[in-house]
Amino acid sequence: MRNPYAPGAGQRPPELAGRDRELQQFEVVLERVARGRPERSMVLTGLRGVGKTVLLNTFKSMAMQRLWGTGKIEARPEQSIRRPVSAAMHMAIRELAPRHRAPERIEEFLGVLKAFAMRDPAAAKGTSHWSPAIDVPATRGRADSGDLEIDLTELFVDAASVATDLGVGVALFIDEMQDVQPPDISALCAACHELSQSGGPLIVVGAGLPHLPSVLSASKSYSERLFRYARIDRLDRDAADLALIAPAEREEVEFTPEALDALYEAADGYPYFVQAYGKVAWDVAPKSPITVEDVKVASPEAEEELAVGFFGSRYERATPAEREYMHAMASVGDEPVPTSEVAERLGRKPSSLSPARDSLIKKGLIFSAERGLIAFTVPHFGRFLRAQPL
Repeated sequence: MRNPYAPGAGQRPPELAGRDRELQQFEVVLERVARGRPERSMVLTGLRGVGKTVLLNTFKSMAMQRLWGTGKIEARPEQSIRRPVSAAMHMAIRELAPRHRAPERIEEFLGVLKAFAMRDPAAAKGTSHWSPAIDVPATRGRADSGDLEIDLTELFVDAASVATDLGVGVALFIDEMQDVQPPDISALCAACHELSQSGGPLIVVGAGLPHLPSVLSASKSYSERLFRYARIDRLDRDAADLALIAPAEREEVEFTPEALDALYEAADGYPYFVQAYGKVAWDVAPKSPITVEDVKVASPEAEEELAVGFFGSRYERATPAEREYMHAMASVGDEPVPTSEVAERLGRKPSSLSPARDSLIKKGLIFSAERGLIAFTVPHFGRFLRAQPL
C-alpha cells in the first residue's frame, strides 16, 4: 500500500530526477516571454518510456502557476489538428477570461475560435458535423478561410493579443507530435514562424519520437531555427539512484548499494523501467533495506510485466509480415540498423519490404534514424524480440 513507485504512461514519478536542465530551459522560456522578449517554441524528443509526456505535463503545470492560459492535445495520424487545437485554445482562453477587464475582447476571440473550429473539413463534407460549445456567434472573415495555415496563424495571433492584454502567455502542448499530418505540421510551423516575428506571447511545446526534428524540417526548412530542441535520454547513474532512493526515504525505507547496482543494470537508466523494477522490488522485499537478493527475486516478475504491458501490447499490433521485419531488425543488433542488412537477413529486395517498414513507422514501432537506417522506438525492444518465437 505504501509503494511509492509509479510505472505508467505519462504518470509522474514520485521523484522527477535528472531533468533539471530541461526544467531550467523552460523556466527561461516562461521568464523571457513574461518580459516581452522573443523566444522560440520548444520540442522534446526521445524514445518511448524516457518521460517526455511527464515533462510536457510538468511544463504545463509550470505555465499554469504563472497564470498562463494552457491547452494540451495528443496528435493522431488520422486526425486533422483543427478540432483538437480548437478545444485546447478554448480551454486556454477560459483560464484567462476571469482576469480580463474587457469581456468583449474575450467574446471577440471566442467568435474567431468558433469560426476556426467550424471549418473542420470533416464537418464541411457533412460526415461529422461538429460545433464547439461556445455561446457566441462565429466571426466571419477571420480564421475561417478553410486554409489551415492561414486560419491557424490568425487564431494564434488573436490568442496572443488577448494574453498580451493580461501580461501573460498562452502555451499549446502537443504530445505525439510526430503523428501530426504533414499539411498540419506545415501550418503549425508557419503559425509559429509568424508569432516569432511579431513577438506574440504564444508558444507551442511539442513532444515526440527521435525523428520529429526531421519531420519538422521536411515540412518547413526554417523549422530548425524555429524551435528549441531538447533530446530526452536515459538517466545517468546518480539520477536513476535518486529516482529510487528519494521516494523510499520518505517512507523510511533504504536500498543496499548492491541492490542499486542491480537495479541500474536491469533498468539501464530508462525512467519507465526504473519505476517498473523499483515497484516490484518494493513489493517482494520483506523489510528494509531492500537487498540485491530482493532485486533478483523481483526481476523476473518485472520483466514479465514489461513483456505483457510495455513490449507485448506493441508487438500485438504488428501484422505477421511486420513482426518478421522486426525480428530481422533485432537479429542485426540493437543500434540503428541499415535497411539493406534487414533485407539481406530476410533474403528479399529492400524495395519489397517498404510496405512493412512504412507501416511500422506509421504505427510508431520503428523510426528512420537517418537515411538508410532504422531503429526501434522502444528501448530494449530488440532484446524482447530475440526472446520471442517467430
